[in-house]
Amino acid sequence: MSLSPARSAAFQVLLRVDHDQAFAPELLHSERYAKLSPQDHGLLTELVMGVLRWRSLLDNWLSDYSKRPITSLDAEVQSALRMGVYQLRFLDRIPARAAINESVELVKRARKTSAAAFVNAVLRKIDADPSERNYWEAIEKAGTVSELAGAGSHPEWLVERWVKSFGLQDAKRICAYDQHRPGVAVRLPDVSTENELRECEVELAPGLLLSSARRVISGDVTRAQPFLNGQVAIEDEGSQLVGLLVGFGKRILDCCAAPGGKTRILAQRNPQAEVVAVELHPHRAELLRRLVKEQHVQVIAGDVRALSETAFDRILVDAPCSGTGTLARNPEIKWRLRPSDVQDLQQRQLSILQSALAKLEHGGRLVYATCSLEPEENEEVIARALAQNSFRVVDVLPELDWLRSRGEITWAEPASLVRGPYLRTLPGLHPCDGFFAAILEHSTVNR
Repeated sequence: MSLSPARSAAFQVLLRVDHDQAFAPELLHSERYAKLSPQDHGLLTELVMGVLRWRSLLDNWLSDYSKRPITSLDAEVQSALRMGVYQLRFLDRIPARAAINESVELVKRARKTSAAAFVNAVLRKIDADPSERNYWEAIEKAGTVSELAGAGSHPEWLVERWVKSFGLQDAKRICAYDQHRPGVAVRLPDVSTENELRECEVELAPGLLLSSARRVISGDVTRAQPFLNGQVAIEDEGSQLVGLLVGFGKRILDCCAAPGGKTRILAQRNPQAEVVAVELHPHRAELLRRLVKEQHVQVIAGDVRALSETAFDRILVDAPCSGTGTLARNPEIKWRLRPSDVQDLQQRQLSILQSALAKLEHGGRLVYATCSLEPEENEEVIARALAQNSFRVVDVLPELDWLRSRGEITWAEPASLVRGPYLRTLPGLHPCDGFFAAILEHSTVNR
């Protein structure tokens, strides 16, 4: 029996995500799968991301119908079963016969022939169940942390945190957002690039937060020539907003700079400035060099904490974090993350922030940002840094109002993007991923 290229590729990607701790978006956009037809690549993406988003719910169903924990099965059997049940439950246009038969064939080709009959029996039992399920209604009706975690296919410990931090209703919105395919946003440097994208049959709409952003309505921007040439990059509007908060300077440091979207914003808004972009990992620094081609940007591969240069008037610390604000794009994170990881990350974040503060000249400003929803990585890092340094937090709302007065922010209510003195976007409440940002300056600066 022949296998569809999309299902075969999805099986490979899911195994690599499981075995190698790889990230699905990077694998999906790798050269290995670039030659797939748009239709096959679309199905590949749907299968991989769908299985990862709904994994715990799929596993619960499979355990119920098989009468055994799916986690007791070999990884190859798990992935084939998850792909099969996802197609049966979520993809109405996929014939049940194709979903079942190809899942069985995947197991056979993975040399797990002894499990083929088991996979066939479980998937046929699921297909024969006529029960109707409304996944979104189940999320909305959830009244407890446990119910929300089950219906929304998130780890219970993570949902419990969000309910504590944001309340049950906002936690529901976050979970629901994470289970949808997120929109694609790009930042456009000029009108001519927008026209080029339209000529490549990429339909665009205005950004929901920013005037410089565009939302991709249809078409594949990753196959358009402006994207391939590096003229335009995919970047969430919340991420773009963080870049705008850094403002204008003469000597700018971007810590932990890859993949480079914010670096590019800093460079394009400050064409006369010296911009130093530091990235710890050499291969990511090389990707950064390819994306950010502005001549006044110096890319350094190394640990920013070892950087001897000082006297920067603008600094961005886009700290490495748990990424819990980006689970719609990176669903594998929620199955890997452990509660202890959040505290471990705080130590690294604090170390980077303290090092960066030492490089800030008097009168300069530093923006600390993460794409995490967790207070340990955000407010607590700021509190610990301020306890040891003579810096203060600058209220972000006047900065947002100023950006709106310039026409750069188009969101009608900047105050809704704020929590205390900080930027705080939440998936499901705002049209972007979850971002936190704090603006710091020397406490002796006169305003």
